[in-house]
Amino acid sequence: MPEGPELHLASLYVNKMCQGVVFTGPVRKSEVSKSPDVPFTCEAYRITAASRGKEVKLTLTPMKSDSPKERLKAGQEQPMEIVFRFGMSGYFRLTTEDELPKHAHLRFYSNETPCRVLSFVDARRFGSWHPNGAWQPDRGPCIMFEYKSFRENVVSHLSDRAFDRPICEVLLNQKYFNGIGNYLRAEILFRLNIPPFVSARTALEGLESEDLYESGKPVKNEIADTKTSDRTKNKGVKVEMGDLLRLCHTVPLEVVNLGGKGYDPEKADYSDFEAWLQCYYVDGMKSIRDHNGRTMWFKGDPGPMAPKDSKSPRAKKRAKKEDDHDYTDKKKLARSRSESTTKKRVVKRETVTKTPKKEKDGRCKEARSKKKLTENNQEVNTLQHEKRSTAHRRASSSAVPTAGELFIFSQSEKLFQLREF
Repeated sequence: MPEGPELHLASLYVNKMCQGVVFTGPVRKSEVSKSPDVPFTCEAYRITAASRGKEVKLTLTPMKSDSPKERLKAGQEQPMEIVFRFGMSGYFRLTTEDELPKHAHLRFYSNETPCRVLSFVDARRFGSWHPNGAWQPDRGPCIMFEYKSFRENVVSHLSDRAFDRPICEVLLNQKYFNGIGNYLRAEILFRLNIPPFVSARTALEGLESEDLYESGKPVKNEIADTKTSDRTKNKGVKVEMGDLLRLCHTVPLEVVNLGGKGYDPEKADYSDFEAWLQCYYVDGMKSIRDHNGRTMWFKGDPGPMAPKDSKSPRAKKRAKKEDDHDYTDKKKLARSRSESTTKKRVVKRETVTKTPKKEKDGRCKEARSKKKLTENNQEVNTLQHEKRSTAHRRASSSAVPTAGELFIFSQSEKLFQLREF
């Protein structure tokens, strides 16, 4: 986004808004833009636009004057063509000078009061422009407005190695499909039930440089829905599918026919365009990244050339959103899996926090020493008690202690360091 239809609508927007408007002075570039300066200045000039595939060309035409002095004063007699490529977010907008958009990176000022400005707006700065430029030679004919040349270019090069790749990736090759982008390839393949990751040559073989549909002849295509093929085989009915190259021409024109509802930088209302989409970013569709990292939206089987272990963050996000409102057995199963995963994490944490062997041995040794100290204390208490009892008996009887009593006292003195005798 934007693709061929959006760039054509942008050219229509410029022609409509700039009709009758006279521009003046130099063309100004923003300080942050890395695109080249536009060496054009003129006292009075007009702006017109044209599109071809994924490119838009602005033509700055100086207004002629009958006076040679005024022509000399203007300083610019030759028109200049500037070729734009929109990148991910480029578009044109005509506003007053006070309402200049934040990301207006190239500006054309009108000769009126209050002054109006035609701006090339590009928030992400992936777009570019080329003064005194021409249509890029490596790009093929436009899918919308050079249809016959487009068909001939594709059919005559089917032996090219580029068509060994999956059809969804070849559709983004601007050498053959100038104007097709991410959302268009999804919509085109979806309407024909063509798996996105089949060989491009397989999907295109049998097509001719002449559009058989326009000639009134039946159009055949080998790629068809499996269930439909099985049903019609038994009945002996031939399956006639749409022409892939023809849909590369007609589907973009459907977007163009949406008019300002498809491309309207003034209102920025894309609700009708979103309603037109049947596959791209539509709930219930699948999505995986192709070999170039671009997200491909589709339905059913992706095809034999699908990347292995390809992931789709968007698909997971949508699945999570659906689960929030889904209380079926499917969600219960997901919850049980989540709980089992949580239990595994807990077990893992417990395993990590187990006491090491050396520390465990140290704790056991400490416990044994405490137990031994407790036993010694009990023995000391017993000897102390016996000592006090003997002393009491000796004091009461005033008798000389026996040898056994002296032995007991001797042991008590060693333990308690008592010096009573």
